[in-house]
Amino acid sequence: MLLSLVLHTYSMRYLLPGVVLLGSAPTYLLAWALWRVLSALLPARLYQRVDDRLYCVYQNMVLFFFENYTGVQILLYGDLPKNKENVIYLANHQSTVDWIIADMLAARQNALGHVRYVLKDRLKWIPLYGFYFAQHGGIYVKRSAKFNEKEMRNMLQSYVNAGTPMYLVIFPEGTRYNRTQTKVLSASQAFAAQRGLPVLKHVLTPRIKATHVAFDSMKSHLDAIYDVTVVYEGNEEGSGKYSNTPSMTEFLCKQCPKLHIHFDRIDKNEVPEEQEHMKKWLHERFEIKDKLLIEFYDSPDPERRNKFPGKSVHSRLSVKKTLPSVLVLGSLTAVMLMTETGRKLYMGTWLYGTLLGCLWFVIKT
Repeated sequence: MLLSLVLHTYSMRYLLPGVVLLGSAPTYLLAWALWRVLSALLPARLYQRVDDRLYCVYQNMVLFFFENYTGVQILLYGDLPKNKENVIYLANHQSTVDWIIADMLAARQNALGHVRYVLKDRLKWIPLYGFYFAQHGGIYVKRSAKFNEKEMRNMLQSYVNAGTPMYLVIFPEGTRYNRTQTKVLSASQAFAAQRGLPVLKHVLTPRIKATHVAFDSMKSHLDAIYDVTVVYEGNEEGSGKYSNTPSMTEFLCKQCPKLHIHFDRIDKNEVPEEQEHMKKWLHERFEIKDKLLIEFYDSPDPERRNKFPGKSVHSRLSVKKTLPSVLVLGSLTAVMLMTETGRKLYMGTWLYGTLLGCLWFVIKT
């Protein structure tokens, strides 16, 4: 019975992060809304600078739980620039944790506030977060024929014209790779075969539209493209096979002791501009990812298995950088909840903030 209680308690490790992260969302949105009102008559760049700083505070709290709290060991392969850059971040997509991997790398460049995502359209309906991500520069896109190229291009061009720092995160596969979803994998492989492209094993065939529009719209503003390949090592089994990647709750329950992150910086001048040429280039980049993953999982040489080629660096993010955000937002939320007025404001933000956010999307559409 005691053992069962211990195991149950351990499996609930995600509750504390969940309560703190979700619980402080209204506090954060109120702080942002106050700044939005106060900055209405101020230069747009000043608003953006403070908004980036606010976003950095919240995301540092996220990183406290996903790095410091879990104690995950991060092994970084490749030379991550120390300085901030305007970039498009391209990565393989396996888990909801992938979004936070981008934050981890950006934090190591002091560019965390500049992270903006290209997101699936349905995610805009997430209470509070969906609306705020759009305000922070996130772009919601629909798949295939419903993809609105003009809208995405106009939004990105407005950011370029405003000089907005960009760390734009895109997952070109369009959906998460899951080896158990054989229909998705088979369809992706069939699509590649029909078009004479190499069939990929550990990643899906990448889609070009969002990547091309982003690059074409921002090329005068960009410094580079970051090509990132991620492995969640805790999912390997003894024979070199592996299970599904962890969800956010599983990750917070320490089911991933190690993260392997292969980083490759590509100068923007090395990227072809014409869409068909870029399509070929992007598929070649995913061929490289696939070969890296095949060697990681399936190499016949045990010495080369469970690691990427080259030297790795154990990268740590100091708790001094992340804990203050937890204390500040946690304390502000606790103070708000101590009074009846504060509690009404808190619940009203969840309710009316969600409704107004949804209404904003409906009107915009």
